[in-house]
Amino acid sequence: MGAKGRKPRLAVWKFASCDGCQLTLLDCEDELLAIAGAVDIAYFPEATRGKIEGHYDISLVEGSITTSHDAARIHEVRRRSTTLVTIGACATTGGIQALRNFADVKEYTSVVYARPDYISTLADSTPIADHVAVDFELRGCPISKYQLMETISAFLAGRRPVTPPHSVCMECKIKGNVCVMVAHGTPCLGPVTHAGCHAVCPSYNRGCYGCYGPMETPNPTSLTHRMKALGMGQKEVQRVYRTFNADAPVFRKESERHDP
Repeated sequence: MGAKGRKPRLAVWKFASCDGCQLTLLDCEDELLAIAGAVDIAYFPEATRGKIEGHYDISLVEGSITTSHDAARIHEVRRRSTTLVTIGACATTGGIQALRNFADVKEYTSVVYARPDYISTLADSTPIADHVAVDFELRGCPISKYQLMETISAFLAGRRPVTPPHSVCMECKIKGNVCVMVAHGTPCLGPVTHAGCHAVCPSYNRGCYGCYGPMETPNPTSLTHRMKALGMGQKEVQRVYRTFNADAPVFRKESERHDP
């Protein structure tokens, strides 16, 4: 329970992101009623204009830090939160927008905006943990509603969330999927990607795209050798590591090995 016997207060915060992970919470449907019964949803602009000021027992933070304003704002969120959980690829690794970390951001703004001089942004897109202490990271693009329910339930019960750190390959085995790399010669990031999606892409005979970022002990160099043996060129290999979790240290290091 929260202070003085009240229900714990839950806040949901947005930084640079597409809102997909926040929508995962709204997509919980029946489960959302149980959440609303267990906590006070005190701050959640995506869902309600109501707002409870003060301290929050659990803060879910979506999005990366891309502006000086947000770099300051995340410290305020941290000060007002007992437990801070980052949700999604943007918050945990910098997200798609971290692709700009591999180039000069001024080049992008000059192409995208008619008046780039109006744009004030940081050179890099960085995860929340680069700025403040994070109590737990929930991977995915978007996150799994089942892992989200587990995470909220765990903190309400005062225990550590159980989100297995094994690879997507394990999920394929559990579902009885035939390995797309072995059976079809389809390049797949499943062997190095954190589980959580229930192997949705391999279940439809497509290679894993790495939405959940690196698993606990990945070996991307070994996987790269296999993907090259399947016919992928240097630029193609670099591209598959530079998607949803491009700036995750393990994926970034492997992609940089294939710079021209």
